[in-house]
Amino acid sequence: MSIVENIIDIPMEHEKNVFGQFDAYLKKIERTLQVTMVNRDGALKIIGSEPMVVRARSVFGNLIELSRRGNEITEQNVDYALSLAFTENDHQILEIDKDIICRTVSGKPVKPKTMGQKQYVDAIRKKMIVFGIGPAGTGKTYLAMAMAIQAFKSGEVGRIILTRPAIEAGEKLGFLPGDLQSKIDPYLRPLYDALYQIMGAESYLHNAEKGLIEVAPLAYMRGRTLDNAYIILDEAQNTTPAQMKMFLTRIGFGSKVIITGDQTQKDLPSGAVSGLDTALKVLKRIDDIGFCHLSSSDVVRHPLVQKIVQAYEDYETKGKERRRR
Repeated sequence: MSIVENIIDIPMEHEKNVFGQFDAYLKKIERTLQVTMVNRDGALKIIGSEPMVVRARSVFGNLIELSRRGNEITEQNVDYALSLAFTENDHQILEIDKDIICRTVSGKPVKPKTMGQKQYVDAIRKKMIVFGIGPAGTGKTYLAMAMAIQAFKSGEVGRIILTRPAIEAGEKLGFLPGDLQSKIDPYLRPLYDALYQIMGAESYLHNAEKGLIEVAPLAYMRGRTLDNAYIILDEAQNTTPAQMKMFLTRIGFGSKVIITGDQTQKDLPSGAVSGLDTALKVLKRIDDIGFCHLSSSDVVRHPLVQKIVQAYEDYETKGKERRRR
């Protein structure tokens, strides 16, 4: 196999962002693509087999453009750019980056970071009900919250309703001190965290006092009709089939619903059937309902989380194969 050389210009103001601290990203790209890179005076020489040099050039081109747009390059950006370099969709990372949903209180843009997340956001825009299913760290809840807050601010809906089934993750909270709200708040804390980051605590409290934003356990939804609202059901894998049916039949006119869950992390009693699993089977042929399945490649937390999710997926796949045999 012939060895080729290629030189690309790296703008000085983007060099540190693209190469990473102590050239960590540069070294990762070298290892992954098996190329040698020499950086001198803003010119990066790439040496290796022709296919790998082309991929390395594509990766750096995408990272430089992301940096030009004001992004802080993370390891997740590098990993995703590398994975796309082995496909024909290597420029998709730039298309995804254009889709800004809203901005946090600190001015940071909230946007999808992978193709799976982009498809999830697009489905939310098009469908009345969307199921977002995938492992931890794929942005299911956070992106849903961003879409809800944006719709609320633009006047598309009159209120936001966020709900979760109040099921302990192996720990009993019933004897905690305080009133009912104090007891259920631990279950709903992730929803509050996302609200505060995107909307700001002051804005949230102001709208909550008016009843325009509601964070409540799923049991509080019974008997209500929810019109002109953005409704998010989080941790849906912990619902029973009866609870899921109850929730889906609350939906009124002018409302949009997002249901998120991870089928691999159920906290239901042993042998209990998940309402999420049942709903995916019962509703799969209804056109106005979207189903988005995110995977370990869509994890946007620390890169180690992606490896943990992938390791568990591999372990469970091998277990199923052994049981079949």
